[in-house]
Amino acid sequence: MSSFASGTRSLSSPQIVGPPPPLFSVKIQSFSPLFSSIRLHGRASSINGKWVRRKTRSQATSADSDDPVISARNAQGGGGPSTSFLSVLCPLLKLFSGGDPSGQRNDALEVATSSLSTLARLPWGSRSVMRSKDGEITVSGPPLPMQLFEFEACPFCRRVREAMTELDLLSKYLYVYPCPKGSARHRELVRNLGGKEQFPFLIDPNTGVSIYESGDIVNYLFEKYGNGTNPSAGLLESTLFTGWMPTILRAGRGMTLWEKARQVQPPEMLELFSYENNPYARIVREALCELELPYILQNVGEGSSREKILMDLSGSKEVPFIIDPNTGAKMGDYKKILDYLFQTYSSAA
Repeated sequence: MSSFASGTRSLSSPQIVGPPPPLFSVKIQSFSPLFSSIRLHGRASSINGKWVRRKTRSQATSADSDDPVISARNAQGGGGPSTSFLSVLCPLLKLFSGGDPSGQRNDALEVATSSLSTLARLPWGSRSVMRSKDGEITVSGPPLPMQLFEFEACPFCRRVREAMTELDLLSKYLYVYPCPKGSARHRELVRNLGGKEQFPFLIDPNTGVSIYESGDIVNYLFEKYGNGTNPSAGLLESTLFTGWMPTILRAGRGMTLWEKARQVQPPEMLELFSYENNPYARIVREALCELELPYILQNVGEGSSREKILMDLSGSKEVPFIIDPNTGAKMGDYKKILDYLFQTYSSAA
């Protein structure tokens, strides 16, 4: 299989690294030990006999890209209407996003717009379609954590997170690296690892596969870990109402790096119990994105195998629930979580 140049690295055949660190003690002071040990496939990857084509930097024509430059090139080269729509929408939403995300919010409006966003995407991303044993990733040797690079406001990233909720993949297999516009760290990683700044971007070191396209990612996850379950049409299609309405209703929250966000990331990953279509968890994920805080995602949709874990930790099945091993903080009220995150991880803290 051919290799291709990406950033400053040559990407070739996959190489499996050691097991992920124990839960609650995931060290992220340096990304290089994990990512430099992962060698990605070339231009195509085999998925149950099918090949997922990945484009090089010069072939970046996906409508999944949120990059205005790529979007403009797509429009010139016959890209889909959603490409041009996104390049225009992002700057407009920034103007109406309500200003400083750490400031006083209208709680009723916040919950209302997030709840309407939930209605727009029903029934996807609310419940597990798997039994607990089906959510296990089965690979030869110790399973390794998947890494998802995304940002909360992106409609294409949303469908991938919905798929992960429905597949109920175990938490130790999913690290989320938010990539807001203005990103100080994670967008550069995506460019270096994959060759272009496009989202979502998934790395699965269990199989050596790296994928950009959201539809390809959803198909890959179901074919590899779905035990014969097929993704619903809603996960593969993004109409104006179902795909873009949450982004519009939330006025671009979870899209741009907060200007006062701390530049130095914490030594350990935060851990979030959430499911994609929960209106309160959405508001917390937006904040994590605006602060560019990487976290371990615990998907706890209806029927999830982790409901008991959440109950034991918090005394409730309600999400969001966050654990910060850097400070020992544990809390479940979304308003308290917002206050905590913006106070703890601001540059002035």
